[in-house]
Amino acid sequence: MRIQILSDLHLETEDFVPEPNPAAELLVLGGDIDASWDALARFAGWPVPVLMVAGNHEFDGREVDEAWPALRARCEALGITLLERESLVLGDAGGARIRFVATVRWCDFDLFGEEGRAAAMRAAGYYMRIMRSTRHGAAFDPEGVREEALACRAWLAAELARTGDWDRSVVLTHFAPSLRSADPRYGAQPGTASFCNADDALLPRASSWIHGHLHCRHDYLVEHEGGRTRVVCNARGHVRKGEAEGHDPLRLFEV
Repeated sequence: MRIQILSDLHLETEDFVPEPNPAAELLVLGGDIDASWDALARFAGWPVPVLMVAGNHEFDGREVDEAWPALRARCEALGITLLERESLVLGDAGGARIRFVATVRWCDFDLFGEEGRAAAMRAAGYYMRIMRSTRHGAAFDPEGVREEALACRAWLAAELARTGDWDRSVVLTHFAPSLRSADPRYGAQPGTASFCNADDALLPRASSWIHGHLHCRHDYLVEHEGGRTRVVCNARGHVRKGEAEGHDPLRLFEV
């Protein structure tokens, strides 16, 4: 299947007009599209189906539990399929059946193991303050994020273990599945655990894994006993920081 991938557009502040690649069979929105949700309207009437996984900034300044149904309703009205801890099987032009397995997969701060968790959670306080989100009426702090993250991972592991009538599985998450996706500007430091998870053990269960969140591009293969898994990220990021330089919004990915 030929997929166009867009993430981390941050259209609440960025000046960018998305355009469809006429050869694409599907558009995947990998989160952090627009913290205000207003610019999601730009994807209404898109010529191919649109799948979306939410990013952390889709919850900026919001009560997380209340935001989910509201975001679903917004996406449904625009013809966007929002997936969270859900799977969807789609057929491609060649007749293959592809299962898309999707969740935000919040960060659990275990990227560097249990011994690195405390430092990672301290570093995460900065990002939580930027979001200004709440959950159950209290600040959506690192402890709350970790609780959500563990629920996401439990669902993801169980879903990927299932067998069914599909030819291959593609995972969609906002947060990255491996330290290999770390932004090279920052590398392996505690703050990186707010962007990447240690989901390397799950990679062999998918043929491809699409993520966002890191404001840089990735396209790499992870070899394992079952073959190999392709990990891709086509995040745009912020122009003012030079992150959008080299970004190709029309690039197609075969999965």
